[in-house]
Amino acid sequence: MGKGSQDDRLSKLPDDILLNIVDRLGIVDIARTSFLSKRWRRIPAMLSKIEIVVGSFHLGQDRSNVTSDDVIRASSTTVEITRRILENRPPSIYTIHRLSVQLFLGDDSISIGQTVANTMATQKVGSSEFTILTDKDGRKCTYDEVAAYGRQLRSFVDACPVAFGGLTRLKLEHLTLAQSDFPEIFGICKRLEFLHLFNCDVEISSSLQVEHPQLSQLEIINCRFENGVDLKWLPKLALLTFKGWFSQEDPFCVGHAPLLQSVSITNIGLSYHKMLKLSEILGKATISDLHLNFRCEKIWIKPEGPRQLWQVFRTLKVVTLDNISEECDLTWTLFILQGAPFLKELCIQVWDNVCDMMGDEEERKKHAFSEERKDKGTEWEGLASDFKHHNLAVLRIYGFQAECKFFEFIRSVMEAAVDLEGIYLHNRVLCKRRNIMVPSTSKYPKTYKQKMSVRNKIYKGNCWMVGIHFPGWSAEVLQG
Repeated sequence: MGKGSQDDRLSKLPDDILLNIVDRLGIVDIARTSFLSKRWRRIPAMLSKIEIVVGSFHLGQDRSNVTSDDVIRASSTTVEITRRILENRPPSIYTIHRLSVQLFLGDDSISIGQTVANTMATQKVGSSEFTILTDKDGRKCTYDEVAAYGRQLRSFVDACPVAFGGLTRLKLEHLTLAQSDFPEIFGICKRLEFLHLFNCDVEISSSLQVEHPQLSQLEIINCRFENGVDLKWLPKLALLTFKGWFSQEDPFCVGHAPLLQSVSITNIGLSYHKMLKLSEILGKATISDLHLNFRCEKIWIKPEGPRQLWQVFRTLKVVTLDNISEECDLTWTLFILQGAPFLKELCIQVWDNVCDMMGDEEERKKHAFSEERKDKGTEWEGLASDFKHHNLAVLRIYGFQAECKFFEFIRSVMEAAVDLEGIYLHNRVLCKRRNIMVPSTSKYPKTYKQKMSVRNKIYKGNCWMVGIHFPGWSAEVLQG
């Protein structure tokens, strides 16, 4: 059968089947279908999800090997695809439920922005997103270069206010903006629900103030706001992710955020970082899910008493403490149990991930890694002898080792948590980047005899009706 006959048979398929076929194609192939026939030409106009990407580039990528010619070619292709998909789409009854455009900041970005603006004016568009990339890796740029990127962004926003006014999601990287730029951009992006900032800052060592009526999810990654981020007024903020900071002060503080539910904070604790008090940085927020990642380095959280934590922890249900260094004691983590009366699950990961850690002593000094013990400053008075917790149901430990500090910690939790249902003791996890196996020195129990020995050391002669699970090796549950 000839190619023309095959095209003809495809063209005779119902619209919904053709649309299903086209939905599985990449954006370049989708654009090419418009040349097949008049019937196919209208199929892209029916797409409900349109995602335009710049080749293999992505946010936060190392672009040290990317040439200016690579960027020019990628940008030209993005302009062509955007026009072909959006400009040729007549007004229709089909809603674009998701429009996502990735683009390089530069001369072509305004053309793309205007095309998107025209689409927003003539089509029904639900969620819309810009991911704005810089042609160079900002971590290797001079201050003048990242400041120039900031001015380019401001010019882009000013030239395309309709496009930015219709955005619900915005991702930015490697920008230094004037102090007034962020609030003015927030004012233009009135529909914004999701904001991602990577390696950004403001001029003149000032803080970033965030006020927005619609923003529900905020991600701030490796940014350089010297005086921190003031989440001043975010009435719909529900999810906050904050990773890495350079400030010697509190990296952020939460003001008016009555709907904030989930907070994730990640940082490598350096010698100049202050220890944070959750009651101070989270303010009057009342969260249900807390994730803290210490990247196998210095602990940067200061234990506090239940009175200080009552506002923040009174509805807390799940806490995850990731990448606690193996040299750290675990007793300090019990301040969370004491301060969160409705906590349901406590998950702790203990390991020294050699892929993530900096081992060279000279490099550690150069980059201000702490030379002190990694849990220094976490000392506190401990749980009162009569303290009881009535809601904790699950304790999970990743990186469990048959060592005294683990036995003592688990026993403390069991004595306090009167309704504890299960303890899950996992081996060390694999390094996802290098797939490094668990070291042969691991003291994780593998045989039934070893597991029984662990159980007996934890119970220490007491009779607790709490199941101890060893996931990954067998389905055995050892009980008292």
